[in-house]
Amino acid sequence: MTKAKTPTAPVLDLRALSRATLDRQLLLRRSALPAHAAVEHLLGLQAQNVKPPYYALAARLDGFTPGALSGLMAEREVVRIVTMRSTIHTHTAADALTLRPLVQAARDRELGAFRKGLVGVDLDRLAVLARELVEAEPRTMKELREALLVEWPDADPQALAIAARCTLPLVQVTPRGLWGRSGQVALTTAEHWLDRPAEPVPTPDATVLRYLAAFGPASVKDMQTWAGLTRLREAFERLRPRLATFYDPNGVELFDLPDAPRPAADTPAPPRFLPEFDNLLLSHADRTRVVPAEYWGRAWQGNVAHRTFLVDGFLAGVWKIEDADGHHHLVIEPFGKLTKVEKDDVTAEGARMLDTMHPGTSYDIRFGTVVGQ
Repeated sequence: MTKAKTPTAPVLDLRALSRATLDRQLLLRRSALPAHAAVEHLLGLQAQNVKPPYYALAARLDGFTPGALSGLMAEREVVRIVTMRSTIHTHTAADALTLRPLVQAARDRELGAFRKGLVGVDLDRLAVLARELVEAEPRTMKELREALLVEWPDADPQALAIAARCTLPLVQVTPRGLWGRSGQVALTTAEHWLDRPAEPVPTPDATVLRYLAAFGPASVKDMQTWAGLTRLREAFERLRPRLATFYDPNGVELFDLPDAPRPAADTPAPPRFLPEFDNLLLSHADRTRVVPAEYWGRAWQGNVAHRTFLVDGFLAGVWKIEDADGHHHLVIEPFGKLTKVEKDDVTAEGARMLDTMHPGTSYDIRFGTVVGQ
């Protein structure tokens, strides 16, 4: 009988993993990085809704103002585009042109779910037609759907629009995504909007190193969860000689950059207010480094994700802002009991967040009920 192999690499407990990941995520202490450099370091920000990228940077950067990110978007230095996990992210222009090709295989698989509605549709021709349409002028999904339906009247209209989104790197043009502005979703290609040619499909190796810098230490499955990709083991094995290895408490092998910060497990982690869908909570197969097992699923209600906050480096509750005549009511709902010191620290961080995101407005902060209202 073969004896079970004993891990020889060091074991990192949950608190050590928490501190390492928070440090990489710029959440252990606020960073002096400018907004563009932060978006690049973090490999993009979840942007299913317009406001989350702004709140994500407010939690992470010292001196951040919403205008800093909005200005980058207006100047086409950052864009909103579907990439990892088939969700909209705010990426730097360079990453939009490289990360989208990297995850294209997942977009192709996604398209397979709509094959029934695309019988008789030549996808290569669809891509050419859709590109011509959106590069002539930005189009809404409805306009794209209706134009493609003329060519394929028997196809499912929704499937036609999704096929365009899956086959082409479509970005949402401004004013959509600008702070304090509104605009419907209108699309054109990344190459057209950025006036740059598409990049060839990269090997995943460089992105593995960047993922570890922003989310490590991490397993192969962790990165696959973040990217929405499979078969990344080969890239990790190619890089193994350049990487440090550890184990988590369950014996799962973790990879990391040798010189990346791994603070002591008892390093203080101040409270932080995060937007809904923050990548901190979505980018590992095993999320217990930030989500206590007893709170799993508490930040979600059906298809709705709530804004969350951290205490001592872990998910501790949800929050919302209610607006009334220019006055902001911040409602904070802890999942468990907070000490008086923790409550005071959370309140102070909430005040800082409101001063950053809504300067010059009046507000109050209270602990109450968020979920279910």
